[in-house]
Amino acid sequence: MARNSKKKSDITPEIVAEHGLTKGEYEIILDRLGREPNINELGIFSVMWSEHCSYKSSRRHLAKFLTKGDKVIQGPGENAGVIDIGDGDAIIFKMESHNHPSYIEPYQGAATGVGGIMRDVFTMGARPIALMNALRFGEPDHPKTKSLVDGVVAGIGGYGNCVGVPTVGGETNFHKGYNGNILVNAMCVGLARADNVFYSAAKGVGNPIFYVGSKTGRDGIHGATMASAEFDDDSEEKRPTVQVGDPFTEKLLIEACLELMATDAIIAIQDMGAAGLTSSSIEMADKGGVGIELNLDKVPQREENMTPYEMMLSESQERMLMVIKPGKEQLAFDVFEKWELDVAQIGKTTDTGRLVLKHQRKKVCDIPIAPLADDAPNLDRPYVIPESDPILDINEIHETQDYDDAIVRIISCPDIASKRWIWEQYDRHVMTDTVDSSQSGGDAAIVRIHGSNKAVAITTDVTPRYVQADPYEGGKQCVAETWRNLTCVGADPIAITDCLNFGNPERPEIMGQFVGAIDGMNEACRAFDYPVVSGNVSLYNETNGQAIPPTPAVGGVGLIPDLEHFATLRGAKEGDTLILLGDTKGWLGASIYLREILRREEGAPPPVDLDAEKRNGDYVRKLIRMRRVHAVHDLSDGGLAIAACEMAFSGNIGMSLSGAVGVPTHGWLFGEDQGRYLLAVDEYSVNPVISTAKDKGITAQVVGKVGGDRITAAGAFDVSLAGLREKHEGWMPEFMS
Repeated sequence: MARNSKKKSDITPEIVAEHGLTKGEYEIILDRLGREPNINELGIFSVMWSEHCSYKSSRRHLAKFLTKGDKVIQGPGENAGVIDIGDGDAIIFKMESHNHPSYIEPYQGAATGVGGIMRDVFTMGARPIALMNALRFGEPDHPKTKSLVDGVVAGIGGYGNCVGVPTVGGETNFHKGYNGNILVNAMCVGLARADNVFYSAAKGVGNPIFYVGSKTGRDGIHGATMASAEFDDDSEEKRPTVQVGDPFTEKLLIEACLELMATDAIIAIQDMGAAGLTSSSIEMADKGGVGIELNLDKVPQREENMTPYEMMLSESQERMLMVIKPGKEQLAFDVFEKWELDVAQIGKTTDTGRLVLKHQRKKVCDIPIAPLADDAPNLDRPYVIPESDPILDINEIHETQDYDDAIVRIISCPDIASKRWIWEQYDRHVMTDTVDSSQSGGDAAIVRIHGSNKAVAITTDVTPRYVQADPYEGGKQCVAETWRNLTCVGADPIAITDCLNFGNPERPEIMGQFVGAIDGMNEACRAFDYPVVSGNVSLYNETNGQAIPPTPAVGGVGLIPDLEHFATLRGAKEGDTLILLGDTKGWLGASIYLREILRREEGAPPPVDLDAEKRNGDYVRKLIRMRRVHAVHDLSDGGLAIAACEMAFSGNIGMSLSGAVGVPTHGWLFGEDQGRYLLAVDEYSVNPVISTAKDKGITAQVVGKVGGDRITAAGAFDVSLAGLREKHEGWMPEFMS
C-alpha cells in the first residue's frame, strides 16, 4: 500500500509500540520500504532491530575490542569464535545469556540456554566437549531466590546431562541487585578440525535451503523482543515467550549435523536461535550477499493453522537452517531421516537481495535484506562514565577483634561457600576427558583433547562489585582474573568470549558503565594479547527501573601443551612451604571482608597493574612447567586467607599462615590486591623460586607452611580444618533444604 493512500492503515501506533519499535524507527522502516509494512514484515523488522539481535546500543563500542591474534581463525561475527590449538585441531567456543527467560521460567529458560549455546558451537562443525555457566541470583532470603536456584540448576543439569556433554565449571553469586533479574550465562566449548570449520554465509544463487531438526511451534514467539526490554510487575505474563527444550532431539541433531558435515554437501549452516527462522535466514543471506525465498507451507509445524508471522518469529528449539549444494539434496534427506529428525527443503537462494516469503500461494513478505542486517540502527547513545568510588584508607577500616569468627563468616557466606549442592547435579565426567573441573574450587577446568596428551583449560569470571565501584578497573580485572585462572593450571591463555550483562542503555549512567567496562576489558586484552573472539550483549536487565550490578562475565580458554606439566590447587604436601607472589598492600575497598564483616559495600576496587599481571603470570607458568610447584591458586575474593583455606580443603591438609608483613592484619589476610598467586613448594625449591622472582622484579615471600589438621594465621585465627570445611560445605545444602 502506498504511503499516501487514504485507506486506513492496519499498522497502528499501538501495534508498532507493542513490537518494541520507536516512532523514529518505524519512520525509517517506511523510508526503507517506500510503503507501510504488513504485519509479517513489521514482526520481522521488530525482532531484527531488537537489542538482542541488532546490538544497536553496543556495536560501536564492541568494535574497540582486540579481535585478532596469531591463533585466531574466526573472531566475532559468526556463531562462535574459533582458535587454533595446533596439530590441525581447533577450539570453537562462545558464551551467551538466557537471563529474562530463566527468571520467568527457570527450568526451561536455563535448559534452552544450554541447548542454544551448544548449537552455536556445533553449527560450526565442532563436537561440544565442555559446558560452563555463570549464575547470579538475588539475596538468599528473597522469596523467589530458592525456587529460581532450584529451577535453573535443574534445567542446566537436565539438558547437559541428557545430551552427554560435561558441565565442568562455573560460578554462582548472590546479591540483592539480582532480586528482580537473575543472570544465567552459558558457555560451550567444542573441538573441530581446523580445516573443516563451517560458516553461515549463504553464497551462490539458486541453492536449496533446508530446514532440519524439530517442528516449529508457537513457543518463544517474541523471545528476542522480550529479552530487549526491562521487566515490570507483569513480567510473569511473558511466560509464553520462553522456549521449550528437548535435549534428546538436540543429541540427535548434533550427530546428524556432524555426519553431514563429514561430506561436502553443506555450503552454509546457521542455528535458529533468537528470532528463529527470521534471524537465521537473514543472517545467512546478508553474509552471503544473496536474497532468500522461502515457502512457509513446507516448514514442518507441530501446531495447526500457524500464520507466517508465527512461523517466522517462533523460537522453537533444536532447529537449523542449511544451504545445500545442488545435487546433494537426497544425501541431506537421507542423513536427517536416518536420525529421525524433521527435514524439509523450504526455499532457495536468489540474486534479489530480498527476503521473500510465500504462504498458501500468496506473497506475504517482500523486503530488502540490508535494512535488517548491517543497515539496522547503530545508536550513539549518550553516556556518562561513573566516577570511581573513593579510595579507602586501610587504617580507617575497622579491624575485627575476633578473627576466628571472621574466617568462619567469610568462608560460609553465600559467595564463598561451597557450591557442591549445585555441581553434583551436573555430570562432569561424561566423555571421559575431564582431567579436572573448576567447580570444586579450582581456578580452571581442564579437558583433554581426546586421544592426545594436550588439554584445553576453561574458566569464567567477573567481580560485579568491582565493576559497580569502577567500571574501568572492574573491566580490566575480569579479563585479568580469567588470565590468572588459566595460568594457575599451567595453560597458555589464548582468547576470551564474553557475556556483557547491564541495565537499560537508555540511561546515560548505565551506558557509561557499559562503555567504561568495555574500555577496561579492551586494555587488558591488548596487554595480554588475549583477543575477544565471540560473545553476547544482554541489556535491559532491570526491573521497575532498578538495574542489576554491571556484570561483564568473561570466559577464557587456554592450552596446556603437555599434560605432564599442569597444576591444580590440590597438590600441597605435608611440609611444603607457602610462597606468595605479587605485591600486598592490603586493599579492602569493595572487598568481601568489608561487605561480610562490616556490612559496607563501598570503596574503590583494587587497581590492576597489567604489566605486573603479565610478569607474574608468565613466571608462574614457567614454574609449573619446571615442576617447581605442587599446588597453585590465584588470590581473589577474600584474599590470602580464603586462598589458603581453599587450597587446604582441596588437598585435605592443614595450612599455617605467618603474621602480617608490612600491612595491618585484616589487610594482610583479607585484602584483595590483584596479580597474586599462592604457591605450595617443597623445601628445596623455596630459595630458587624466591631468588628468581626477585631477579625478574617480582615480589615473592614465604607466608606459611603446609601440614597438620588446622588452619591458622599467627596472631589471628586458629580453627580446625574439619570444622571450617563443615561451615564451608554447609551453607548451600542448608539454604536449599
